[in-house]
Amino acid sequence: MGKNSEIAWTDHTWNPWQGCRKVSPGCKNCYMFRDKKRYGQDASDIHRSARATFNKPLTWKDPAKVFTCSWSDFFLEEADAWRPDAWEIIRQTPHLTYQILTKRPERIRECLPEDWPMPNVWLGITAENQEMADHRWAHIMDFPVTKFLSVEPMLGPVRLNDDWLILSPDWVICGGESGPGFRPMETIWAETLKRDCEEWKIPFFMKQMAGVNPNKITIPEALNVTEFPGEFQSA
Repeated sequence: MGKNSEIAWTDHTWNPWQGCRKVSPGCKNCYMFRDKKRYGQDASDIHRSARATFNKPLTWKDPAKVFTCSWSDFFLEEADAWRPDAWEIIRQTPHLTYQILTKRPERIRECLPEDWPMPNVWLGITAENQEMADHRWAHIMDFPVTKFLSVEPMLGPVRLNDDWLILSPDWVICGGESGPGFRPMETIWAETLKRDCEEWKIPFFMKQMAGVNPNKITIPEALNVTEFPGEFQSA
């Protein structure tokens, strides 16, 4: 973890704490649980990271995007005691853009600092299907910051609901599940979501197709779009 992340839509990863609990069908084959097992670690052991890891963003001097809590959830209940220190790190590094992605958006409001909103924080939700998208987006849609929707792993069709039109996402990420036992993603699901984004003028980022090793699977040309908030050109 750390500088120069292999995740295509970010630059660095930062894990002030590690470990998590599964809360919905999208968690079934979570890569964090798989990786922790490979390293001989217990993924259910939720703990604050070592000082060097916790303070790592303080060493990054250049502007960059930082995926926060890639091995946990920033709004996890067990992290309540550590979160104020994490907010302070974010506060001290205004040149970094923190991409906070959560499956627990119902906890966001009670976990925000007094000086919220922070201009260098993006808030996002993960939604594996339409039910989770509708439920979780309702908790995040009116926050006055850049907001995004990550449909990964995409386990069913997800459409941008008309109820979201006024407070729609600023960015949509899409991707299939990876690793042994992956669940398939129908190409038409991703294509339809991309068309919704085009219609609503929302940047769309296709991360990967579904497969044991998605890095070896070519993304179809019609889906090979890697846009970010504020832009509409494919990379």
